[in-house]
Amino acid sequence: MTSPLLHPYEGPHLTLPNRIAMAPMTRGRADDLTGVPHPLTKDYYVQRATAGLIVTEGIYPDIHGKAGPGIPGLVTDAQVAGWREVTEAVHAAGGTIFAQLWHVGRMTHPLNLPGGATPLAPSPVRIESEQIFTDVGDVDHVTPRAITIAEIEATVAAFAAEARNAVRAGFDGVEIHGANGYLIQQFLAENTNLRTDRFGGSLDGRIRFALDVVEAVAAEIGPERVGLRISPDNPENEIAERDPRGTYRALVDAIDPLGLAYLHVIERGAYGALADLRPRWSGTLIGNFNGEEATQQRAGEEVIAAGLADVFSFGRLFISNPDLPSRFATGAPLAPYVPELVYGGEAEGYVDYPALASQR
Repeated sequence: MTSPLLHPYEGPHLTLPNRIAMAPMTRGRADDLTGVPHPLTKDYYVQRATAGLIVTEGIYPDIHGKAGPGIPGLVTDAQVAGWREVTEAVHAAGGTIFAQLWHVGRMTHPLNLPGGATPLAPSPVRIESEQIFTDVGDVDHVTPRAITIAEIEATVAAFAAEARNAVRAGFDGVEIHGANGYLIQQFLAENTNLRTDRFGGSLDGRIRFALDVVEAVAAEIGPERVGLRISPDNPENEIAERDPRGTYRALVDAIDPLGLAYLHVIERGAYGALADLRPRWSGTLIGNFNGEEATQQRAGEEVIAAGLADVFSFGRLFISNPDLPSRFATGAPLAPYVPELVYGGEAEGYVDYPALASQR
């Protein structure tokens, strides 16, 4: 019997040859001075163009939202031109590609920012248990500075401008990164958002920034080109959400009427987000589990078969298996990736993992 992951998908705004999405993954290979994607980036994504949908690595909308070395941007004309080479190549290979818009908030360091700027966050809450990567290695986090109302409004505008640049660069759409403890989730979570103004305090206040970003991006390029990624109850990067069910039901109820391209839900905590949010979302839903790579295919098939998602996204399996849909179709073995080669570097561990056809 054919895997449900291999069935075509036709939704309100997406028509895909299969239900396999390539999840966004940081690779750290952009030019660190210019933020322009690496010349091999187009080859990397073309190799994976048989995914029903590609979502790129996170791309910063504002230099102050840059996570660390080798992170690309979509702010300058040179960055737009670099990404246009990528999208044209992916489209020529028959693929569909969305750009992920990614502001990290407190998850960076002055060594990564222009002029040694202090990272911005909803509130001055420092990450204590982990270090952050910089071009001089891992260092302790600093206490972020509480972002001002004017800076919040400028950041919302930066997301909208980045979405416009993504369309200029030829992307089919954009995914707003609202997950994994970065800026948008920092506003959503009670332990990182201690504000008492209209962007904090109440539930409505905590979801305000996420909603403002989604509405601004949708107004800029059309809701049918916009996805949102969330990870309810995800403790990554010292996030603690006391009421994920209440928070994400409120957020999904607020954005569902906009008619977005999709909602991308990472289920990572104790809260069964897919089962709870699926009935509240009327459009395309992409599911994702943070499980062992060896079990990911079965997990995706079960989620699709149960109707909890329409598409399932795979992350690191795509690093070392550029032809992942073909491997699922044939039951071929999955190649392991080399962890030391995930971030930074050149071709090794990036574009040198062979497809099955080239190994015969």
